[in-house]
Amino acid sequence: MKSAWTLLLIPLLLWPASAAAAEPARAELSWLDWNQGVAEAASTKRPMLIDVYTDWCGWCKLMDRDVYARDDVRAYLNQHFVLVKLNAESAAEARYGGRTLTARALAQQLRVSGYPTTILLKPGGEHIANVPGYIPADRFKLMLQYIGEDHIGRGVSWQDYEKSAAAGPIRP
Repeated sequence: MKSAWTLLLIPLLLWPASAAAAEPARAELSWLDWNQGVAEAASTKRPMLIDVYTDWCGWCKLMDRDVYARDDVRAYLNQHFVLVKLNAESAAEARYGGRTLTARALAQQLRVSGYPTTILLKPGGEHIANVPGYIPADRFKLMLQYIGEDHIGRGVSWQDYEKSAAAGPIRP
């Protein structure tokens, strides 16, 4: 009787481990600091996405939880962007414009006036846009595709892109 219970318990004990192994691994975002991100963007020729945040910002935490945590957003970001987290209240050093600044001064230099702010830069560091505030995940992904697939570089306005995206897949 004891061996019958053992045979029943073994599959039950192994079941959670096998279920976890069957789940696909979730891609994590590889956030870099400012200096690492600038170097990475230059070498990979990918645009930079800078998440400017503060530790006390509730909307920043919601962006992390609701937007950056989504599998489709993470996959797209990892494929098309170099990711930088910039704490706008940090004293960490950042090189910008040939000078060494604190992260706080850099955020001011980049004209950040609220949190969160998403900043998009071309691979060489040229400014594309500052997008202040919380951005819902679907709209955020649309914005990523607009920049990541270089619709902006081909002269497509955001308004035209948004209309086309609502109608279906965008074709170059």
